[in-house]
Amino acid sequence: MKHKNSHLLVGYWSRIRKGRDVPDQTDIDPRAIKRMLPYVFILDAESPARPIYRLAGTALCERFGFELKGTGFLAHWEAQSGVALASLLKQALRLKQPVCLTSIGASADCGMVELETVLAPVTFGPGGPTRFIGMIQIMSDATVLGGRPIAFQRLAASQLIREAEPVSAYDTLPPPPPPPGPMLRSHPKAPHLRLVVSQSRPAAMRFDAENVLERIFEVFSPGTFAS
Repeated sequence: MKHKNSHLLVGYWSRIRKGRDVPDQTDIDPRAIKRMLPYVFILDAESPARPIYRLAGTALCERFGFELKGTGFLAHWEAQSGVALASLLKQALRLKQPVCLTSIGASADCGMVELETVLAPVTFGPGGPTRFIGMIQIMSDATVLGGRPIAFQRLAASQLIREAEPVSAYDTLPPPPPPPGPMLRSHPKAPHLRLVVSQSRPAAMRFDAENVLERIFEVFSPGTFAS
């Protein structure tokens, strides 16, 4: 994970577990993460191949250009990335561990940014985890989008994460950086996080969309966005 807020969200998720493998959705207190709420979402992944947004922050909806609640999480991902994501979500739920995604996001007129998405599993009532609390952050210069929404995403890398030492409590979370802004380093109070599974960039794939987007995605050689 690269973004400070990604560390903060995973730290909060760990703190509210209170000794359990994962917390329940009802344990999430919006007031505790109020400064990140515009970028936070709840994902229903009871069917990992068809995850659905149950809640989504206003800034996130603006970023994608429409109300996300009730829509499919994989709808704006290119096809082969969607297949890989379905498997990753299933694995994260089974292992009860957060997952961090690095992706390329593109507007319809080919403005491109690097995105970091964190998904931490939660239960929703009895049984095992079937949902995620998540957050999406832009990691590169957002001005290239020109204020236009992200229309497509392509998966670049993924990591399953677990803590290697206890998490400190966060009483007041700092605000997310205003776009555009420089990439921030990890928060000094964030827990040390150790990668236990690492998936390298998927092999080069045909982007099944407009030809102009296909050409743009092809310019990215392996390792461009590796963590």
